[in-house]
Amino acid sequence: MHIQSIPMCKQYLSPSVFSRCCLDVRHHDQGTGSSNNYAYLVTDEASKDAVIIDPANPPEVVPILKEAIDSGKINLTAIVNTHHHWDHAGGNKEITSAPGDASKSVQLAQFKSLQLPVIGGKDCDQVTKTPKHDETFKIGQNISARALHTPCHTQDSICWLMEDGDEKVVFTGDTLFIGVLSLSVPLNDRNRGCGRFFEGTPAEMHTALNKTLAALPANTKVYPGHEYTKQNVKFLTTVLQTEAVKNLQAFAENNQQTQGQFTIGDEKEYNVFMKLDDPTVQKVTGKTDPVDVMGKLREMKNNM
Repeated sequence: MHIQSIPMCKQYLSPSVFSRCCLDVRHHDQGTGSSNNYAYLVTDEASKDAVIIDPANPPEVVPILKEAIDSGKINLTAIVNTHHHWDHAGGNKEITSAPGDASKSVQLAQFKSLQLPVIGGKDCDQVTKTPKHDETFKIGQNISARALHTPCHTQDSICWLMEDGDEKVVFTGDTLFIGVLSLSVPLNDRNRGCGRFFEGTPAEMHTALNKTLAALPANTKVYPGHEYTKQNVKFLTTVLQTEAVKNLQAFAENNQQTQGQFTIGDEKEYNVFMKLDDPTVQKVTGKTDPVDVMGKLREMKNNM
């Protein structure tokens, strides 16, 4: 399995406003860039079959896909979405439909001819298939993709577990970031916070994180939808001062990108939203019931 990260730079003003910068970062490379939003190109190396995950901004994603297709590196077979928000599924229509702008037609016409299916939650734009929870499909010969329904950030949120032999990765969209859980406020209101989950409840997020994702093998690498690790660490240090948190803080200070560098096992060590039974976390929140601890932590994070 080969994973290519595609950071996308966007101004969070409206779905139609995007800045124009892009950095191509390979699976294990440490790159630089001012983006915080990721698309991912996942390729089965044996067959070259590939899917593109959350290609929100076609002007940044399409040139990379076109080069890979034209050079014979990939056979693009599907668009996969983690949820319906425009900064994840907003590029589906432009990639799958005939472009109205003639200047775009040369690049985009070949994608329309591919008749790409859109695999994702029921509310994703142009969706053609919504797998059931725990349903699987194949990417090429060797990659097995499994849908893990994790409703809360949105009710159609799906995390995608992909396995190729011993390698396991999970694409978590906006459900799990490195160090914390999802945003709870609209994208254009994220700095103020509103003390609630976007479309769900603390109980749903507790299930998503601590029952669904926590049940994955400890060595499963985490690929989130955004790069928020530096901000997340600032919150973690107000709750825990463990060695795991300090190690994450040091890594974040020295690396602009953290996707694929940490595992579900790591998250259980430093992510306070996955440590609801920890005495220190309970003391800081003043709560003991896991759902109450989850809700209080989210409120604290919103107000930070």
